[in-house]
Amino acid sequence: MLETDTRAFLTDFAGQPLQDEGLWLEALTHGSTGHPRNYERLEFLGDRVLGLAIADWLHELGTGDEGKLSQRLNALVSRTTCAEIAREIGLGKHMQLGKQAREDGGYDSDNILGDVMEALLGASFLERGFDATRDIVRRLWSGAVTGQTGQRKHPKSALQEWAAGNRRKMPEYKLVERSGPDHAARFTVAVSIKSVGEIQATGSSKQEAETLAAEEFLKRFG
Repeated sequence: MLETDTRAFLTDFAGQPLQDEGLWLEALTHGSTGHPRNYERLEFLGDRVLGLAIADWLHELGTGDEGKLSQRLNALVSRTTCAEIAREIGLGKHMQLGKQAREDGGYDSDNILGDVMEALLGASFLERGFDATRDIVRRLWSGAVTGQTGQRKHPKSALQEWAAGNRRKMPEYKLVERSGPDHAARFTVAVSIKSVGEIQATGSSKQEAETLAAEEFLKRFG
């Protein structure tokens, strides 16, 4: 059963009342809950739907050759960009996470936010088809595609786009150290791009450390 505020959030996301609430709840549910119906299958579907919707959009805009279109596509459908858009619409608080995922900062995890965003697009595709889902993508990704969001990009998204624009491998993040008691844990993360360099940063959550590392990487190498 969906909470009232989550139902309102999903209705706004879909652009009309939900037909199958169970489908949408599945899209919000992480495997850590132990529930047999989680978002993984919908995320698989939504990833493909998003890729087609963005590719269609870029082709329609008619700018750039195949190589540049591919670079732009990769940046726009990346986990980092999906997570940034998820944060913009306040998706995190509606996700269904198990205890361990919550303690690990799952509500602000790029991986989980990006996966759930794609799962929601998968749910929309099953319930309303491609055209309606493409409309959602065009509404939510408009700022990213036009580059006119009027807001500072999230450092991880900016680094992802920097790497794509400079024909580099995508950034890789790894946890170097976790220290301190559970109530005041500190996380040190390293971000690296092959043939460019590596930067480490420390934060109160893994996600904060990743963000700080990406920001410092851009200052050093960007």
